[in-house]
Amino acid sequence: MLPVRRDTSLPARVKRGARQLGAAAPKWLPVRRKSSAPERFKRRARELIPTAPQLDVPVARSRPAIATREAVLRFVLNPLLTFYTRRRTSGRDKLSRVRPPVILVANHVSHLDTPVILAALPRRVRKRTIVAAATDYFYRNRVVAFVVSLIFNTVPMDRGGGGLKRHAASHVDRLLDKGWNLLLYPEGTRSRSGGPGRLRRGAAVLAARHELLIVPIRITGTRDAMPPGRFWPSRIRSHNGSKRHAVSVSFGEPIKPTEDVSATIDTVQRFFESA
Repeated sequence: MLPVRRDTSLPARVKRGARQLGAAAPKWLPVRRKSSAPERFKRRARELIPTAPQLDVPVARSRPAIATREAVLRFVLNPLLTFYTRRRTSGRDKLSRVRPPVILVANHVSHLDTPVILAALPRRVRKRTIVAAATDYFYRNRVVAFVVSLIFNTVPMDRGGGGLKRHAASHVDRLLDKGWNLLLYPEGTRSRSGGPGRLRRGAAVLAARHELLIVPIRITGTRDAMPPGRFWPSRIRSHNGSKRHAVSVSFGEPIKPTEDVSATIDTVQRFFESA
């Protein structure tokens, strides 16, 4: 038989001494609960999993990275988007009437949404905008995480619980305090139906926490060009050849946050559904 490991903690030694003397152990002594091997393994595994702040790539916000990102957008992404999409932007003047930082919230139907929205933003706003990206999707591989962070200036956010627990969103809180805008998709994932899904309250909570305006963005057409499951956009095929997909980006009126985060999110939801 395997030897039994004896508990040598102070409370255990006092209790053993009390039993030997025939007295009851003091009730004020804490009870040391022994955890099973599976429980210890799970606890250790959770401790080894990096948190969202630990997966962040701060170098993506350095001046060389910002210059690289602007060059990639101008010479690579913009030509690609122009080849596959015919873009129209409305309401961009609303951004000139707000004082940064702001929280930009958009509906999400395609991986094209982020480059299309970033290209539609004024340059001064875009250079100071971070994009919330799902930790479990974009940050599982270090190479992918670095590339996505560099090209789109993403920051990792957990989807569970809105990703807004203090320990999970501390890096986002610091960046907002430093004047960075945040682009966030409150649905948490791409819509499979094409219409807006149920919105989570994370954006409203962040806006109320930092007293920032919310600027809603409605985007249409990107799903036709690159639906979920596709890894590259396509053009519309016809008997005369092919043509581009019509894509529109609409900026709504800024929304002032309140303590009633549900009411704030309902306002955003109505804007998404007003197309």
